Amino acid sequence: MAEKLKIGVFGAGRGMSMMRVLAKHPQATLVAVCDKYQPALDKVNNLAEENQLAVSLYTDFEDFFLHDMDAVVLANYANEHAPFAIRLLKSGRHVLSEVLPCETMAQAVALIEAVEESGKVYAYAENYCYMWHTFEMWQRFESGEFGEVQYAEGEYIHDCAAIAPSITYGDRNHWRNNLYPTYYCTHSFGPLMTITGRRPVQVTGFTSQHNDKERPTGYKSGIRPGIELVVMDNGAVARSVHGALKREPGSVHYRVYGTKGSMESELFTPGYAPEGQEREIHVYLEGEKLCVGVNEYYAPDPASFTELAREFNTHGGSDFYPTHFFIQKILGNPEGIKYSIDVYDAVDMGIVGILAYRSILAGNMPIRVPNLRNPEERDAWRHDNKSTNPDISAGEDLLPCAPEGNFEYPDSVYDRIRQLWLEGKNAE
Repeated sequence: MAEKLKIGVFGAGRGMSMMRVLAKHPQATLVAVCDKYQPALDKVNNLAEENQLAVSLYTDFEDFFLHDMDAVVLANYANEHAPFAIRLLKSGRHVLSEVLPCETMAQAVALIEAVEESGKVYAYAENYCYMWHTFEMWQRFESGEFGEVQYAEGEYIHDCAAIAPSITYGDRNHWRNNLYPTYYCTHSFGPLMTITGRRPVQVTGFTSQHNDKERPTGYKSGIRPGIELVVMDNGAVARSVHGALKREPGSVHYRVYGTKGSMESELFTPGYAPEGQEREIHVYLEGEKLCVGVNEYYAPDPASFTELAREFNTHGGSDFYPTHFFIQKILGNPEGIKYSIDVYDAVDMGIVGILAYRSILAGNMPIRVPNLRNPEERDAWRHDNKSTNPDISAGEDLLPCAPEGNFEYPDSVYDRIRQLWLEGKNAE
């Protein structure tokens, strides 16, 4: 039997799902984990003991970096993935990156070139592309039976106001408090790319008013959704909506119209579906007569590639396949090469949100999305360091966190959130 791939994980919170996969995967094993939060490392230690694994635990990335690893899963802060990915790729390690792929256009260029120059595998763990229903839609659409996409919608509604304590910890400078909502678009837009096989060429961003009835959570962008209208490279139009709208238990919904039929998922993720609900996908295929066709309702099989998928149901099963296909791509297996999201698609998914915010600031002006697969298009963006993050942008490059300017809150707001986190409570 070939030696298993040695894989480390940076970020023990979000990374726990990937660690559970690695602990049982026949072709890879978990060897090291890094996180600055000791209680998270304690949970990793329990996982290692349960699975009889020897896992080295680190609180410092520099020590973790020196560990003998073939690949690293980046499950650290969403706005920090690109710098760590670039460094790891240059050191000869493969990288599986969680959401987001990059925070600036300059990072997007640097990330692509790091992958090209290193020759290592970079995969993007956009888990909503791999939920049972979205992955089924991806496989069915690529068969050609729906024709060419004309219009698509992606919706990821997740109001995080109540769980602010457990995701921002009362840290004024936490990335969630600085990032404008459109940046976090890949949960809604990403599956539209993988399902249709098309890339974005133009984006127009829209905003709604701040929900000032919401109790302050510290978000400097205000509490509002991200909205993008995207023109794809075949002329199709896609609508992407995500973030803080009032619907519980949230909404994860995708709809694709092709020239021969359409597909759409249920409005709830499998994990939130009402008890007994079986219909997760609605399919319409037109026959030989106009406006006459066949309707089909069914629940996809989560183990469409391997029975191992049945053991992992986190996020509707979607945390298994990004990790599995990453491993398969490293090993050169066809299914990994085909279904692992590469750096070019990852960047396309991410820069749509970056440029959508620029569109909003410019009065909803449409903005061309560059194709950074082409080296000749990169120089225009190579030094574009505009962002809402004061840690990486300054002067004219530092954008306001909202079109109205930053929403500023007193220390008491962040103190309240931190205290709730320490007490293990949600905001009310």
